[in-house]
Amino acid sequence: MSGKNQHVVPHNDGWAVKGAGNQRATSVHDTQQQAIDAGREIARKHQSELVIHRPDGRIRDKDSHGNDPFPPKG
Repeated sequence: MSGKNQHVVPHNDGWAVKGAGNQRATSVHDTQQQAIDAGREIARKHQSELVIHRPDGRIRDKDSHGNDPFPPKG
């Protein structure tokens, strides 16, 4: 994977998409689904992974959009 992983996380105004390690949100959305759709587009564009979090911050799901060999090594 070549780009920064994108995270869909809870935000005061709904749900945010943030690049890994970023303090600021790339975008903020009313619903989690809107944030997932936006984050997925960014992840595809940058060939990175989308990490979807639950309202409590735990990881709910991951979606890879880069070089994701199957079966994985190791």
